[in-house]
Amino acid sequence: MSTEQPTILVTGGAGYIGSHASLALKKAGYRVIVLDNLSYGHRELIEQVVEVDLVIGDTSDRALLDKLFTTHNIAAVMHFAAYIAVGESVKEPGKYYRNNVSSTLTLLEAMLAHGIDKFVFSSTCAVYGMPQEIPMTEAHPHSPLSPYAASKDMVERILSDFDIARGLKSVAFRYFNASGADPSGTLGEDHAPETHLIPLALLTALGKRKTLYIFGTDYDTPDGTAVRDYIHVSDLADAHVLGLEYLLSGGESQVFNLGNGNGFSVKAVIETARQVTGKDIPAEITDRRSGDAPILVGSSDKVRRILGWNPQYADLNKIIGDAWRWHQQRHG
Repeated sequence: MSTEQPTILVTGGAGYIGSHASLALKKAGYRVIVLDNLSYGHRELIEQVVEVDLVIGDTSDRALLDKLFTTHNIAAVMHFAAYIAVGESVKEPGKYYRNNVSSTLTLLEAMLAHGIDKFVFSSTCAVYGMPQEIPMTEAHPHSPLSPYAASKDMVERILSDFDIARGLKSVAFRYFNASGADPSGTLGEDHAPETHLIPLALLTALGKRKTLYIFGTDYDTPDGTAVRDYIHVSDLADAHVLGLEYLLSGGESQVFNLGNGNGFSVKAVIETARQVTGKDIPAEITDRRSGDAPILVGSSDKVRRILGWNPQYADLNKIIGDAWRWHQQRHG
């Protein structure tokens, strides 16, 4: 590799995880080009906070991709441009398969046509379905429970097949619960609609929501509420830089879980949010949601061993504290 760091294309880079990954890449010295259609991303965060080049467009646009790959010397692609709402995917599966699978296929074919053979993919622990073991390892059987999860599983299969057929080298990261915000407070999570527990708790603390819902208190867990593995988004972003550098140095295709390896219950998250914010966060108990597992916790032994990843912000107080700083400046 030359002394000048290569250029990386980040699709969906104006979204939550993509913007944090773009910032981590920039800090590591890479030139970053973000491709985002801004259907869910935030233009001002990329242009004013991360301060990297933004191209407004879609991964389904082959002509645009060809132009990007022709005019820029792009060494690798990080792909975050997916729809992620599980409930919506059940109601609108076509939307999810079209964007998450078909558009990804268009992107991969364009990459290979221009000699680009390194790809970092944003996947999900949802490919596993209901856990058969805790913690879940990368060898856990796949049984996706939604079109969203199935779309990610399909792309992982495509990547494996493209490696065999075309020599495409990829790293797929299976996230558990991405959470928190950049410690600076200038970059964070802002989905519409919001479905994740920590931002919902903080929006309730800010008075933007009347109450928070706890879906089930009769699980076989210490306090009866579901347990999830929360990972700080900045740790997640750092893992993507490590994955990229692994590929750029000649690494073979791999899949990695990204989690802290321990879990926190819904009640524990809400109580920590109350302590961090100093606010009373009203919470209402309601029925379980269909398909929710009692416990989802992942083993990150493989990514620690192969990539040397070591999360810096595993403490729940830190995760929620950083998110609170962001939500106060964004919505306060």
